[in-house]
Amino acid sequence: MNAEIAMYMAQVLNTGAFIALAVWYVVPRLRNLSRASALMALTAVHLGRTLALAVYSSQDAGMKMPNAVRDQIVIGDLVGWALALVILFCLHSRLRLSIALIWLLVIETVLDFGSGTISSIRAGTMGDLNGAPWLIVAFYVTTVEVAVGLTIWQLITRRGEPLFKAEERR
Repeated sequence: MNAEIAMYMAQVLNTGAFIALAVWYVVPRLRNLSRASALMALTAVHLGRTLALAVYSSQDAGMKMPNAVRDQIVIGDLVGWALALVILFCLHSRLRLSIALIWLLVIETVLDFGSGTISSIRAGTMGDLNGAPWLIVAFYVTTVEVAVGLTIWQLITRRGEPLFKAEERR
């Protein structure tokens, strides 16, 4: 098995494991939270997207990745990070704009991860990942993907609920 196949295998296996963990442990807890609290928890996962900055030190250490692909990945993740932070402030401030921004984050993440993956495959960098970038792609990216799925589930199934429970209102 080569490094590229190992990376894809790690992503598939971790995604399956994280979905199972989400169904067994996360979903029951999200159901007990207010809609806003559940969305805050799922949005907070995106604050780790600054991990994309590790690609600079990895590239300096010899990882082969075109600068254009590196920049696309970093910019996309920093936009997602900033959007998540804005969403958390909006949810904390109980702004209804939060829901539209969360949908924007979902769309941004799907487009960012999709285009970043395609660019990385085209550039042949998936098999060159090692160290921190390998762990980020194998574990953190799959965690965010599962969180995005759970976010979509929350947005659709709880759309009729008030954003906050009565006891949480100020």
